[in-house]
Amino acid sequence: MSGTWPAEEYLEALTRDVLTAEHARAGAAVSHAALLLAATACTAESDRLVRRWCVRTEQPASDLLATDAVRGRAWAMLLDGRDPPDWARSLTPLDLAQAERDHRAHLRTGDSGFPGGLLGDSTAARVISGVAETLDPERPPHPLRALAAEADTLAASGDEAGAVAAIGRWAERASSTPRPDVALLAGCRSLVPLLRAGALADALHLPAGWGSDCAGALVAALGTRFPPDPPDGNWAELIDRVLRAREARAPRPEPAPPQRLDRLERSLGARLPGDYREFLLTCDGLPADVVFPRLLSAGELVAGPGGAVTVSDPASGYSVITLVPTGSGWRAVERDETLGTTVHGGFRELLEEHLRLLEESR
Repeated sequence: MSGTWPAEEYLEALTRDVLTAEHARAGAAVSHAALLLAATACTAESDRLVRRWCVRTEQPASDLLATDAVRGRAWAMLLDGRDPPDWARSLTPLDLAQAERDHRAHLRTGDSGFPGGLLGDSTAARVISGVAETLDPERPPHPLRALAAEADTLAASGDEAGAVAAIGRWAERASSTPRPDVALLAGCRSLVPLLRAGALADALHLPAGWGSDCAGALVAALGTRFPPDPPDGNWAELIDRVLRAREARAPRPEPAPPQRLDRLERSLGARLPGDYREFLLTCDGLPADVVFPRLLSAGELVAGPGGAVTVSDPASGYSVITLVPTGSGWRAVERDETLGTTVHGGFRELLEEHLRLLEESR
């Protein structure tokens, strides 16, 4: 490849759009990145980015991804044959055989002659370009369409090596394009197995870990643009929000009976910290998460040295959480073999931090 696609500059430009551009342009940046990730064998990263946009904006994925027929076909092909992610429920199912015929016809449609870079990936650019194609059908196809059609023909005939080479030529031509139209390739049903195997990622010379870095940067930018509402003082809402972020199927556990807490405090010889007491009166423990230990029920608690109370199950295999009395109140101490020790101002502060990490990872 004589030219190298500027992956770092691409990510910088998209991050800037997500942080500062008007809503439609920010959405176009996320939409392009999600499709590029899916077409370069970074399926999990693509799903993560789409899911985060949907959660933060409360908009369906269809409003973000299927903005025109070409992109709709590309996503239909990329989703075919895999377990559909939760966000894909809003997409309109397509007849894949018809979509394949439509896409091949699109690749052979004459180039509009409209300078696509003038309006970028905006709706106006796509509408004007489509009108121009209709008015001037005799123009030859754009080179990127022609190369996508060539790759599609070779793959459909069984010439996998030839198709991979054509994808390489497509990528070389696209290396001068800030946001290459990967939907041209992804809409080709015969090319999807090659894309899933990394053909386009290799052709664009994407470094190892680039997909994770791209999704991580854009997810972080979305978190800055659409920060989650801080938890209010309602314990039930905080716990329910944690369970939703965990995508837990089980309901919130029942509260601990007040008399059980009274007996516990008598056995401990001390009153529990107020925030932890409110937690137990709302929810008597919590099951473990993939990175968070099981929180014990009131009936499992015992006092340790110096009056400290371990509130998580040491057998969970994750961090151990202990409430430690100090001269100025109680602290929640989280000990992890890998991450070390973290001291939180209280139990609620620890649970809010758990929620923040969960919501940032979605």
